[in-house]
Amino acid sequence: MIRDLTRETDLPAVEALFRAAADYVRLESGAEVDGTQAAAFFTDAPPGIDPATSLRLGLFMADRLVGKVDVAFGYPMEQDAYIGLMIFDPATRGQGLGTRLLREVETRARQRGATRLLIAALEANEKGRAFWQREGFVLEQIFPDRVYGALRHNLHRMVKPL
Repeated sequence: MIRDLTRETDLPAVEALFRAAADYVRLESGAEVDGTQAAAFFTDAPPGIDPATSLRLGLFMADRLVGKVDVAFGYPMEQDAYIGLMIFDPATRGQGLGTRLLREVETRARQRGATRLLIAALEANEKGRAFWQREGFVLEQIFPDRVYGALRHNLHRMVKPL
């Protein structure tokens, strides 16, 4: 089941998912999961975008949150939908759930008038970038040497027309 997530009802489940996916948090920032990641999921948005307008979806299996995604609308261009972070419990990776959740994102983005999806994938996340490429995203731009916590990354901004 895929449904909208809210801070009021889903913060503990989102925190549990971040703890399960601590490998990604370490890859991105070098940090350990401490609760700030889950709290930020409900408040983060790109510059100039109201976080209240973002889409926050969770994918559940047997009433357990196993994947989540957030999408901001109107960044960097008015007709764009920007995927912030899609992560899954490592025990469920490779089962097609990413594709399933992405299809829901695409449907909802089209309903909101978006004409393209964007994602900034870490260069160090080769499996993640391969997923986005398989799903039809193409490299638009590389942003070098961005700081994420204690680490620095090149970001591959990828785009897919809707």
